[in-house]
Amino acid sequence: MKSQFVTPILLLFGSNLFMTYAWYGHIKDLRAKPLYIAILVSWSIALFEYCLQVPANRIGSAAYTLPQLKVIQEIITMIVFAFFLTFYMKQKLNLDYLLAGLCLVGAAYFMFRGMVFPSVK
Repeated sequence: MKSQFVTPILLLFGSNLFMTYAWYGHIKDLRAKPLYIAILVSWSIALFEYCLQVPANRIGSAAYTLPQLKVIQEIITMIVFAFFLTFYMKQKLNLDYLLAGLCLVGAAYFMFRGMVFPSVK
């Protein structure tokens, strides 16, 4: 598989790990700290997110359209968040989360149908 297709996806997974923790990890880990501490820690973590996200989109733009990159990002976000919610925050996923994920499967179909099924467009 060509790296221009795979590399952005791997970078986006890494980026999302940092992003998800920066956005939500403070709820568990910094609850007792002042809000400004949570903000500073989250921004510090977000720096690493951007160090992966920016190259992911730069490299990915050679292989994917911007709408395709956005849908890939959202799907990865839902996957990473599901694991984060379940294993780190110890909360359960519900049917609505699954249904929202299925909507993203539909979004992926419409974004990629021309690549996967060239005669469909």
